[in-house]
Amino acid sequence: MSTTTTMDASIAAAEAAWKPRHNPWAVALTVTLATFMEVLDTSIANVALPHIAGGLGASQDEATWVLTSYLVSNAIILPVSAYLTTFVGRKKFYMICVLLFGLSSVLCGLAPSLPLLILFRVLQGAGGGGLQPSEQAILADTFPPSKRGQAFAMYGMAVVAAPAIGPTLGGWITDNYSWRWIFFINIPVALLSLYLTSRLVEDPPHIQRQVRENKHHGINLDFLGFGLLALGFGSLEFVMDKGQEADWFGSHLIVTFAILCVVSLLTLIFYEIGQIRRGKKPILDLTLFRNRTFATSFGFMFALGFILFGTTVLIPLFVQDLLGYTAEQAGLVISPGGLMIMALMPLVGYLISRVDPRYMIVYGFVISSAALALMHTLDLQVSYGYVALLRVFQASGLAFLFIPINTQAYNGVPREKNNDVSGLINLARNIGGSMGASFLVTMLARRAQYHQDRIVMHMAAQNPNFAASVGALKSYFQHRAGLTASSAQAKQMAYASLYEQVLRQAQLLSYLDVIAILAVACSCLIPLCLLMKKPEAHGEIPVH
Repeated sequence: MSTTTTMDASIAAAEAAWKPRHNPWAVALTVTLATFMEVLDTSIANVALPHIAGGLGASQDEATWVLTSYLVSNAIILPVSAYLTTFVGRKKFYMICVLLFGLSSVLCGLAPSLPLLILFRVLQGAGGGGLQPSEQAILADTFPPSKRGQAFAMYGMAVVAAPAIGPTLGGWITDNYSWRWIFFINIPVALLSLYLTSRLVEDPPHIQRQVRENKHHGINLDFLGFGLLALGFGSLEFVMDKGQEADWFGSHLIVTFAILCVVSLLTLIFYEIGQIRRGKKPILDLTLFRNRTFATSFGFMFALGFILFGTTVLIPLFVQDLLGYTAEQAGLVISPGGLMIMALMPLVGYLISRVDPRYMIVYGFVISSAALALMHTLDLQVSYGYVALLRVFQASGLAFLFIPINTQAYNGVPREKNNDVSGLINLARNIGGSMGASFLVTMLARRAQYHQDRIVMHMAAQNPNFAASVGALKSYFQHRAGLTASSAQAKQMAYASLYEQVLRQAQLLSYLDVIAILAVACSCLIPLCLLMKKPEAHGEIPVH
């Protein structure tokens, strides 16, 4: 017994003392390369949808499945990546994902029909889903706790920069070449990533030990758990993506998928708890949620995805719908915010080992709440500079959330569970982003209808102000606009003009309502930072 204990202690000591043979920053750059490519692909196809639909003889609605299929596949693989790593090794799993992503990109570019393109996008999403959590786990193991924040800063810059340049790059490629090249450009990046990964990345001893143990006991994949997970998260992504379009629970299809989602995920939770009690490897390690710091980090990352993706959709919609901006101008409004996040990432990475991450998270939520509160001052005469400045202000707070939340997620977690942490944290951000976008679209539509009904209540003929407005507009159209309209025509034009103003005001109020909800929700998250444990040695994460 004592001999076994001594051996276990020596193995644990050897695993804790392990260091990569190559320069950690070379490893970080290598794995960030493929992640940048994968995140870029989540947004680069957006602007090409009309071209894809026209090129493949499909409708615009059918073409949106090019995006949805990728997101669904991505969401399924994210949480299961840690489980698969224990069977084949993290380096091999990562290279398989890069290879699958590269090959499926070729197939997407060559797809002769929409159904085949959707199938290849599913494969591409499966390959891409394993890249982000694998990279974070590689960074967590490659760098000592005091340097993890700086490593996550490099990762964060890739995650932020890729969606910012994706639509612009995709539009340029589509306009100047063909939509197929938005997939072909992944090929050289995938080949370079495979070469560098094979030369520089290595599995730490604890990963090698897990693979040996699984080989010794025989590979017994949890097919039921994977099936429940795929059905649950696949249904959830479908509901989030198609809910507003299909009138949510007014649609039998949405109700069916919502029931499938709830039943599958609840069954999965009880099944995985049973797997843990029987001493088997669960496909989702739910024991991580016993660690309140991880559970809080999971919730914060969900909120960050919700707010970040929500406002990234909100601002371009606002300036296009209400201010008449073009798509390019709308992109330029939010791009300074992306540049601000990229500029602050290295600073946050430097501070993370010197300042308590909890204080940085509090600061991030305070600034984000204040920025959202200031966005409530938006009106129909707002200038481009003011909107861009508000986005930069908000981004300066978001930059102080991404790295500290990621860093805190590993606080107190055993090293062999780094893969599980990465998979779940990335899942939280992606699901949060999907829900944020769906919430935004739904609330804008419903609040606009609500405010329109309220405004119209005051547009009765007996209302002297309304009657005066109609009279003034009627006189303008009949006498001052150089028109030859009759009295009846001028009156109809006056009503049409007032109705257009009603629609614009109702839309503006709906945007302000959504901004207010996000501001309040963001401020309510600040006290939850108290649930996190203080990291040891000024931000260093203990590795057990």
